[in-house]
Amino acid sequence: MAHINLLPWRDRLREERKREFLTIMVGFVIIAGGIVFLVDRYFNREIDIQTARNDFVRNEITVLDAQVAEINQLRQQKEDIRARMNVITDLQGTRPVIVRIFDELVKTLPDGVFYESLERSGDVIAIEGIAETYARITELMRNLDNSEWFEATDLSEFSVVESAESPMAASISFSLTLNIELPNQPDQDEV
Repeated sequence: MAHINLLPWRDRLREERKREFLTIMVGFVIIAGGIVFLVDRYFNREIDIQTARNDFVRNEITVLDAQVAEINQLRQQKEDIRARMNVITDLQGTRPVIVRIFDELVKTLPDGVFYESLERSGDVIAIEGIAETYARITELMRNLDNSEWFEATDLSEFSVVESAESPMAASISFSLTLNIELPNQPDQDEV
C-alpha cells in the first residue's frame, strides 16, 4: 500500500479555517461594535429629543403659570369691581331711605321736644335731646314706636336740667336709641 502524507494538506486546511474563523470573528466584532454604536447614537438622539420636549414643556408651564397668575389677578380685580358696584348699588338703593328716616323723625317729634344730636351706627340711631316735660318724652317714644320705620325704642337716660334764666323753667335732657326697620314694600314684579 502506498504511503501518502496528508499532514501538510490538513495543516493548510486548518490554517485556512483558522483565518476564516478569525475573519468572521473580526467581522462579527466590527458589526457588533457598529450595532452598539448605532444603538448608542439612537438612544442618545432619543434622550436629546426627550430633553428638548421636557424643556419645551417646562417653558410652556412657565408661560401658563404667568397666565394663571394674570387670570387670578384679573379675577381679583373683577371681584373688587363687583364689590364696588354692589356698594354703589346699595347706596343708590338706600339714598331715599335716609330722607325718609329724617322725615319720619320730624313727623314723630312732638311740640316741646328738641333734638340736640343724632348719631347713626348701622341700623341703630342714638338721639340726645331736651324736652319740656316727661309727658313730651313719653309722647315722643310712643310716636317712634308707632312709626313703620323704627322699632325697639329704648330710653337710656334722662335728667333734669335747670335753666339759668328762670329757676322755675326746668327742662329734661334725655338719651334714647332706636332701630331702623324698613317697612314692607311691594315687590316690583307685583306692581
